[in-house]
Amino acid sequence: MRRGFLYLVAIMDWSTRRVLTWRLSNTMDAGFCVEALEEALARYGRPEIFNTDQGSQFTSAAFTSVLRDADIRISMDGRGRWMDNVFIERLWRSLKYECVYLHAFETGSELRAGLTRWIAYYNHYRPHSALGGQTPDEAYGRIGRSGDGGHAPHHLMTRLAA
Repeated sequence: MRRGFLYLVAIMDWSTRRVLTWRLSNTMDAGFCVEALEEALARYGRPEIFNTDQGSQFTSAAFTSVLRDADIRISMDGRGRWMDNVFIERLWRSLKYECVYLHAFETGSELRAGLTRWIAYYNHYRPHSALGGQTPDEAYGRIGRSGDGGHAPHHLMTRLAA
């Protein structure tokens, strides 16, 4: 932002690239990351694996205990290995170049509104070549109708962006 930083966390379904939940914070504590995680689990079910980087928010007892209590395998990228979580890194790049850098957001509420619009566009309207031209919502809906018992993703990922 023009005058400072806000931090964004997003929970993404690995196979469909759908952003399931996200949160903004003006601090880098784990609380807003835990909130996003708990919402994703409540709304979309328990994945088999959850991947993060090794940031302090994701290695904290508050975050990892939510995953352990739900019997979810924890996967963490190697130190400095952005390629281990390339799908969410691509999301950050697109979000920054297509939304954040194009607008001079003055306030957190302006940024939140802009991100809400962009993430809705990303999920609902933006086709992905890796998904056969489908949007993340279309791909996610297809998986949910395939007889797997619902929309519970098999692998979620997250990363913090400043």
